[in-house]
Amino acid sequence: MIQQTVVIKSNKYGITLCLDKDIAFRDLLSQIAEKFKASAKFFGDAQMALSFEGRRLSESEQLEVVQTIQENTSLEILCIMEQDTLTEAYMKEVLEDRKKELSASDGKFYKGTLRSGQVLEAGSSIIILGDVNPGATVVSKGNVVVLGSLKGTIHAGAAGNEGAFVAALNMNPMQIRIADAIARAADDKPDKKSRKAKETSTGPMIAYTEDGNIYMEPITKEVINDIRI
Repeated sequence: MIQQTVVIKSNKYGITLCLDKDIAFRDLLSQIAEKFKASAKFFGDAQMALSFEGRRLSESEQLEVVQTIQENTSLEILCIMEQDTLTEAYMKEVLEDRKKELSASDGKFYKGTLRSGQVLEAGSSIIILGDVNPGATVVSKGNVVVLGSLKGTIHAGAAGNEGAFVAALNMNPMQIRIADAIARAADDKPDKKSRKAKETSTGPMIAYTEDGNIYMEPITKEVINDIRI
C-alpha cells in the first residue's frame, strides 16, 4: 500500500493536515494544492482552524501552506493551532472567539495585538485595531490597514490584486507582499520619487506596487486622494 504524502482530516470546525516528513517541501505544496482543489466543493467557504501533524513547519512554510489552501478553495483559515489542543470542542470555542473579534459583516475588522506565531486570514480588506508584532502574519485578499505598529509579515492582494495596498501608523515590517511582489526588511529600493523604503520607516506610511515593485511613502492628503479602494 502506497503511503499518502498529504492526508486531510477534518471536522465541523477544523482541519488537520497529516504531512509526510521526508518529501521535499515544494512537492508537498503541490500535493496540498491538488488535495484541496479536489475538495473545494466539499469545504465551500467555511471558516476553520488549521493544524499540522507528522511534520514540523517553519512560520514561513505554514504561511505558504495557508496561501496554497486559499488559492485552491474558498476556505478561510482563521487560526493555526497546536496539535495537542486540536479537539473539536476546543476548536469551536477558539473559532467563536475569533469570529467575535472580526466584523460580523465580512471580517473587515480585527481588534487586538497579533503576537509572534499568530496568523490572521481575511477574505476581504481588513483594518487591524492594534499592533502586528514580529513573527505575526496577516494575509488578506484586499487591503491591510494597521492602526498601530506594523512589525510582522503582511500579504495584501493575496488573490493576485496588484492594486492592493498596506498602510500603518508605524511602518516597520519584517516583510510586505502585495500580490506577487515582495519587499523584506533588508530591501532598500528607491521609489519613483527617489525616496527609499527603509526598514526604519516610521510614522503613517503606505506601501503599494508599481511595475512589479513595492514602494513606500508617508501618508499625505494627496496620497489618500489617489488611493484606489
